[in-house]
Amino acid sequence: MYVRDAKNREEVWLLDHIEAMGLDEQSFRSRDYVVAVDEESDTKAGFGRIRIHKPQDAPEVCELTSIGVLDNWRGQGVGAHVIERLVTTAESQGFDSVYALTDQPNYLSQFGFRAVEREQLPDVLDERLEEKRETLVEDAIGMHLDVGRFRMPEELRERFKTAAEDRAPAPDPDAEEFGIDPEKATYKYDTGR
Repeated sequence: MYVRDAKNREEVWLLDHIEAMGLDEQSFRSRDYVVAVDEESDTKAGFGRIRIHKPQDAPEVCELTSIGVLDNWRGQGVGAHVIERLVTTAESQGFDSVYALTDQPNYLSQFGFRAVEREQLPDVLDERLEEKRETLVEDAIGMHLDVGRFRMPEELRERFKTAAEDRAPAPDPDAEEFGIDPEKATYKYDTGR
């Protein structure tokens, strides 16, 4: 398993999963994303975005957003390594700190993120938080991380080394999936016969 920059041809895949997970796709650009990939099967397991806000009257602000892990890969450190890659990218671009607007503060706090009051958010993120609360996640809060304080829990690092897709057997199809009403044992749809 490794995390790499997203490729242009992955736009549709990213947009499909962002929409399915109910994540923020505002100002979408695939080049802002990283993707976690299983090196054995070449299966994509997760993704995340670094979004740079460039207000005219204030310093640039770095936001980590649209972080998602596919269901079959959860609990294996994939999201943690996506976040690590995003923080490293932000640092390499000269940012000393990053922000995230999330409804999962406990998850991010294990990496060193701290909750911040709205008054402490840069104006551009305060506006984004309000918008996010209205459209996506009403209990989202702002979080901040000094990139030098990022920490990866050892347990998540170890899980990532052995991450594998959870291929639980699909449930047996039931009669309704074949258009049969199980109570009447007739076809659900009129076939004209």
